[in-house]
Amino acid sequence: MKKWFAILFCAFCLQGFSQTMTLYTKNVLKKNREKFYRNVVNNVILKNLSDSLTANNEEAWANAFDAIALIQYKSAFVNTQIDKAVVLFPNLSSNYQRSLLDLLNAQYPVKYIGPVKKYLNVISNDKVFAMAANYILNSGNEDDAVYIEYLTQERMSMYKENPYYQQIYYQASLYNKKNAVPELSGFFQKNYLPGNVLLISLQRKNRNYPGLVLIRDANGNFVRDSKGNIFHVPQLARSISNMPGYISNGNTPEGIFRMDGFEVSNNAFIGPSVNVQMQMPFEDKASHFYKEVNKVDSVWEKEDYKKLLPQNFQNYYPVYQAYFAGMLGRTEIIAHGSTVNPQFYTGEIYYPFTPTAGCLVTKETWSEETGKLQYSDQYSLVEMLRKSGGAKGYAIVININDEQRPVTLPDVLPYLEKN
Repeated sequence: MKKWFAILFCAFCLQGFSQTMTLYTKNVLKKNREKFYRNVVNNVILKNLSDSLTANNEEAWANAFDAIALIQYKSAFVNTQIDKAVVLFPNLSSNYQRSLLDLLNAQYPVKYIGPVKKYLNVISNDKVFAMAANYILNSGNEDDAVYIEYLTQERMSMYKENPYYQQIYYQASLYNKKNAVPELSGFFQKNYLPGNVLLISLQRKNRNYPGLVLIRDANGNFVRDSKGNIFHVPQLARSISNMPGYISNGNTPEGIFRMDGFEVSNNAFIGPSVNVQMQMPFEDKASHFYKEVNKVDSVWEKEDYKKLLPQNFQNYYPVYQAYFAGMLGRTEIIAHGSTVNPQFYTGEIYYPFTPTAGCLVTKETWSEETGKLQYSDQYSLVEMLRKSGGAKGYAIVININDEQRPVTLPDVLPYLEKN
């Protein structure tokens, strides 16, 4: 969590916890949401951006960038300051550059493509290069994709095994090309990863559209609700930055996660609802991730990860994104509810969902008058997981295609019927 988030939320600590729908948190109260908004605007955005940008205060500016993206703040003053921030981009640290690129991708997805393109070839940091290149791909111009492919190829000749360059090269080389997703029924087979409870989150390539999550029990059966219908709830896998999943704080990566129990967070954005813990490769011991006690914990091989996939997905590069994200140090992606004010995102395709720093998030409604939980898909998800044997198997995130609409149960039923 960003440092300024922790400072602002120290006044809004969570109050009380139970495993019922009587959950309460005071930070959703109307007066506290209004106080939080004022604090963010006045003490993080306007105050930090009012000083001239230098190397000495770049962290304060970076905190302002994060705040602007979180609450979707817009003003003529902010636009002017972002213009200045982009001009000084090459002169400041990689941490500053990453925060600025996150904001540009989130809130100015095409406005600064020209300047960023001018800087691209002189960026030395591999992560910043990948983020800048991804931003340029927002142009919709195939010539830009060819240029990025060329520059990345040059870097890969010197750093062939660098995952950042591999990932952005893959993005650029397939730009505007159809890359068909393999047939999905393998993930729904009764004998797939036998003995494991599975959380399967099916998403669109365009993460503005919510996906759908289902649960399979350890016996290979998909869980049904009290009416006999396949249990499912919508789930958003979009981050605030909308960066690719291999980038820290980007969208939830595609691929396989170890599902590792339940917890309750003290993060006021997540709230007091029970969450589902998930781990990527490299995040914990290899023996734990693969459920093999004799596995050498310091050795991670892509071939081991490959064995967790259905055969027709084993050579499908996008589904290895979770593996590379873990290799690059990404951590702490979980499945949780949300207490973030959805009004920040009014008008967005995913509204009333609230984007995250890259987790899977379900929809929750909290009373601004009482602070109590009114509606929670997260509660339903956790209860169904409990009834299915708990959260001790694997979570799978897959982009099923690029249709411009939410994933619905009829999209999934053909694969369930083959089970």
